[in-house]
Amino acid sequence: MKILRLVLKELVGMFVDDGSLALLALILIALVTGAVKFLALPPLAGGVLILVGCLAILLESTRRGARGGSKGRT
Repeated sequence: MKILRLVLKELVGMFVDDGSLALLALILIALVTGAVKFLALPPLAGGVLILVGCLAILLESTRRGARGGSKGRT
């Protein structure tokens, strides 16, 4: 049972390195999808929102990682 748990943990770790990054991306996609489907947001605008939102999430995650990485070295 421990081996199965370890294998699953490693498998998830391959695809999800930063949990908050993945969670925020999923939330962003869900919100934009809801806006396109229910609020009649044009799909092109939804695509732009997803692009800009994912870039902002990635930038914040990178900044957070850089702050944490520099603290560990000093």
